[in-house]
Amino acid sequence: MTTPFSLVDVFHDGPFTGNPLAVVQGGGDLDTETMQAITRWFNLSETVFLLPPSVPGADYHARIFTLDRELPFAGHPTLGACHAWLAAGGAAAAADRIVQQCGAGLIPIRPEGDRLAFAAPPLLRSGPVDAETRATLAAALRIAPEAIVDAAWADNGPGWVAVLLDSAEAVLAVEPVRHSDDRIEIGLIGAHPAGRPVDWEIRTIFSGAFGTVIEDPVTGSFNASAAQWLYDSGRVTGSYVAAQGTRLDRRGRIFVDYDADGEAWIGGRSMTIAAGTLPGLSSLA
Repeated sequence: MTTPFSLVDVFHDGPFTGNPLAVVQGGGDLDTETMQAITRWFNLSETVFLLPPSVPGADYHARIFTLDRELPFAGHPTLGACHAWLAAGGAAAAADRIVQQCGAGLIPIRPEGDRLAFAAPPLLRSGPVDAETRATLAAALRIAPEAIVDAAWADNGPGWVAVLLDSAEAVLAVEPVRHSDDRIEIGLIGAHPAGRPVDWEIRTIFSGAFGTVIEDPVTGSFNASAAQWLYDSGRVTGSYVAAQGTRLDRRGRIFVDYDADGEAWIGGRSMTIAAGTLPGLSSLA
């Protein structure tokens, strides 16, 4: 018996411009180690395994893996998993809302025209970073400490620290270290001049399984926590569009909206690029 999978382009602005995601439809009989091995084989930043929900109120269950660990939550896997679930015939219990179960709990997702958007989950850690952490961030980014306008914990699962620079140009100019013995999860934010098609430039820099420092094409989880920080700090008061992946020749586009109570919704377009089947996965466990 074979198992369907798909490759989904998430937060795209046209084919092959967003962040790729592998979505495996099933694998509920697999153990965690086998899911991790399959993820490493796909060799994408994340792979999602779609399973039946196990808690009331959820439409499906998503287990999200990076190359070296399982995550409680991640943004582009959330939108890509929902897209793949709907494409496979998934039908939500509610007419206007899809609910994803993941390690972070229940994540509401809503359709917005040709996009899907998820509600930004609560932060696990917030608040300003100390002087020592600020110096460590500057060293990892290879910039002067005084170039950091502001920095704060913005962790909704992966461990992000948000670093605000004085412009989008400054964000795009950063040349981070290539290797880090310590785990780093840094999100860079800089504003574009008024009147541009996008309002903010985002980059995410993190260390991989073997210490190599990687830049992600588009990162929904960080965009979610960045949206909360920018709003709570008064730097934004309404909807905006962010770009990410520019330095990687991608055109990631993230659409941020706020409800009347300030709840942030992180939206983007997803498309299926390829689909196929894997051999019987239970025999691999």
